[in-house]
Amino acid sequence: MFPLLLLPLTIQIASAQLTVKKVTTPAKLNEATYVSKVWVADNGDGTYKNPIIHADYSDPDAIRVGDDYYLVASSFNYVPGLPILHSKDLVNWTIVANVFTQQPPYSRFDSVQHGGGVWAPAIRYHKGEFYIYYPDPDLGIYVVKAKNITGPWSVPLLIKNSKGWIDPCPFWDEDGKAYLINGMAGSRAGIKSCLILNRMSEDGTKLLDEGALVFDGHGKHPTIEGPKLYKRNGYYYILAPAGGVGTGWQLAMRSKDIYGPYEDKIVLEKGTAITNGPHQGALIETQTGENWFIHFQDKDAYGRIAHLEPVKWVNDWPLMGVDKDGNGVGEPVLSYKKPNVGQTYPKNTPQESDEFNESKLGLQWQWNANPKSNFCFPAGKSYGFLRLYNVPVPENTTNFWNVPNLLTQKFPAPDFTATTKFSFTPRTDDEETGLIISGIDYAYISVKKTAKGLVVSHTKCINAENGSPEKKSNDVSVKSETLYFKVTVKNILPNTNDYTTYNIAENSAYGNALCTFSYSEDGKSFTAIGEPFAAKKGKWVGSTVGIFAIRHGKTYETGYADYDWFRIDK
Repeated sequence: MFPLLLLPLTIQIASAQLTVKKVTTPAKLNEATYVSKVWVADNGDGTYKNPIIHADYSDPDAIRVGDDYYLVASSFNYVPGLPILHSKDLVNWTIVANVFTQQPPYSRFDSVQHGGGVWAPAIRYHKGEFYIYYPDPDLGIYVVKAKNITGPWSVPLLIKNSKGWIDPCPFWDEDGKAYLINGMAGSRAGIKSCLILNRMSEDGTKLLDEGALVFDGHGKHPTIEGPKLYKRNGYYYILAPAGGVGTGWQLAMRSKDIYGPYEDKIVLEKGTAITNGPHQGALIETQTGENWFIHFQDKDAYGRIAHLEPVKWVNDWPLMGVDKDGNGVGEPVLSYKKPNVGQTYPKNTPQESDEFNESKLGLQWQWNANPKSNFCFPAGKSYGFLRLYNVPVPENTTNFWNVPNLLTQKFPAPDFTATTKFSFTPRTDDEETGLIISGIDYAYISVKKTAKGLVVSHTKCINAENGSPEKKSNDVSVKSETLYFKVTVKNILPNTNDYTTYNIAENSAYGNALCTFSYSEDGKSFTAIGEPFAAKKGKWVGSTVGIFAIRHGKTYETGYADYDWFRIDK
């Protein structure tokens, strides 16, 4: 019996078998339309621009089921984990669920595990059920199942207990036999640049052998990983990125036998395009027979953002993007005609702003680790706010690197402003709440109760991962317990104001997001505080923006901060 997880879930879209029969989606999605003020991929004239999602949905995989498209992505240590996005046209996406609200093993992920947890997942729809396979690089490969995309999802089942087995993708052949293909992480397994194929039970819950090596990338295609397995015109295809996240290419391999030998061809490369990578994704066929490919681009502080490429087949090889130089290899597009899905749909983007008017957290929010019941309570229906409690930080904490109760979301665009209104009710000195830009380096604006009253200050920490201490500055006394905090993020690049013309291979500072904090007591007149801060990505993730409430030392009863709203704007 496959136990069900009855908690709310979040998933990102993943890729299905290349040819998908028209079916009815198991459950109608009751989703609200949200249109970002800072990034919309739909140009409104029948074309779209890349990236289709300017947010850190790393390692995307996607499928079509009937007239609906679903996408899943890595979530690493962040919880809720395994976000699921939905689209009707491959361009306009919204978050519809999270697979779990507590990441197993629970005792492990109750504390912050930067870079661990959910790595590259794959999603498939088979015999009326959704399957998501994901790796934990330190523990092995898990599978979850659900009848409906929004859940309930089964409790994650560990089907391969082995360190360093990553990037799994299932495949059900026409004869009913099931397989699982995956890569290897050299940092854990001591093996890399190779792809392993296992037989699997038909229900997808058990591996039946120890696996066979089907492709070795050493030499021509080093660091090959993230394989996706498809079948078309009698060929088995493995699509996988190689060459590294920032500077690599997309590879296609084909064989008449699922075990090989496989011939290989580069089908998407940076070439003269401005999109670095391109890396790891999903091959999808629309209802009208068009083929498209979703992949990510690493943009440093902004994370791994999602792009959409047209695909055409030439001599039974996929050509992704546009072949600008005639060498038979595609390059990423900046703009293109939208996919033909039979009809048009309104603009829709992943959720960002939150008025905190609901009785649950918005799907865009994530904690650094498994949340405890004392982290917060949504009180939108009763009071119209989100209450964060001033939870004590872990003992011997020198900075926020291992603080679990940071509530953040992904950067949504190259340039944006995040503003929040809240009321602070501390009970003792050293209780604090604020607005944070989080990563290996981080900075925040906060208000703290001191012996002299409420004090607003700016704090930054450089190289938090290695235990560096925080540096506070610009202490300012305030009288009001209701405050407005703001951070303005600007994409600043050397010698250019246009992020799209910058080449990551030429400068490791690609995607430098410059952050300026300010505060207000009336919501109208804002005062800048602290020096501008250059955001830095986290462990395998981009920077995040969000809120927190903490205290140092324990007390009988902690105070709290009531957040009225959090808004993303230009």
